[in-house]
Amino acid sequence: MLRRVLTLPSGRIAVGILAVTILLAVFGPLLAPYNPLATSDNTLAAASGEHWLGTDYLGRDVLSRLLDGSRVSVLGSLEVALTALAVGSVPGILSVYFGRAFEWISLRLADTLVALPFLLFAVAVIALLGNGLTQAMLVTGVLVSPLFYRVSRAATLSVARSPYVEAALLAGASVGWVVRRHVWVKVLPPIAVALAQTIGVGFVIVSSLTFLGIGVQPPAPTWGGLLASDLGYLSHQPWAPLPPALLIMITVWAGNLLADAIRDVSGEAGRALVGRRKARTHGIEKTGPVPTGGA
Repeated sequence: MLRRVLTLPSGRIAVGILAVTILLAVFGPLLAPYNPLATSDNTLAAASGEHWLGTDYLGRDVLSRLLDGSRVSVLGSLEVALTALAVGSVPGILSVYFGRAFEWISLRLADTLVALPFLLFAVAVIALLGNGLTQAMLVTGVLVSPLFYRVSRAATLSVARSPYVEAALLAGASVGWVVRRHVWVKVLPPIAVALAQTIGVGFVIVSSLTFLGIGVQPPAPTWGGLLASDLGYLSHQPWAPLPPALLIMITVWAGNLLADAIRDVSGEAGRALVGRRKARTHGIEKTGPVPTGGA
């Protein structure tokens, strides 16, 4: 699937942006030119050769805080997406095979989670368990999981009534074997689309919570926290919110772009795309190089 995604320009752009974001999360704190927590007397300085993005109201280097805060944003987004994947996909697939009681209970739980406002619920859980990004992201991932539940359930229903699946069950195959051998292959593309989209949603959620000071306490740098602190000094630095806002926007856009690319190359559309590329390649090979004119 990755090779198909990389055949599309949009897929290459999305993968490239997300790869750079992951590299920032891994190496960003090491590349920071200054200590992101170190204060100085040079407050609210403009961009210069010494401070590429200027300094904040405490004299801290903004570029260093952006690089150091990328790790928290990326890890929080991945935690939301992977938690939602694990909590939603497995019950969604099993609800088709585990009888009406399990199906009814899982559907009602999914409807309940959809009705809960994730931000207020995350605040309530943090008030009970203590302020921390991990528990905030786990709770948010559970609240986002109905997306994966419904996607995996719909894809499984389309496969469960296939003749080869019914034949395998009649031949004595276990439900686990059928899911691993037949169902998972068909369910994987729509789940991959939902996962890529949820990564972008996760960045919005992490930025929203850290913007409100939930999950990560100041002075620890985060993209949302930097955006919140910069809004208080717009009269001195009207351009200051642009760097964290652009990072959030570009990363979310790349996640949505990757989801569109995966959707375009999966299923019938993906097979048609590969078929057209193979036909074009074979046509070039049969035709051979175009002769050039000469004297």
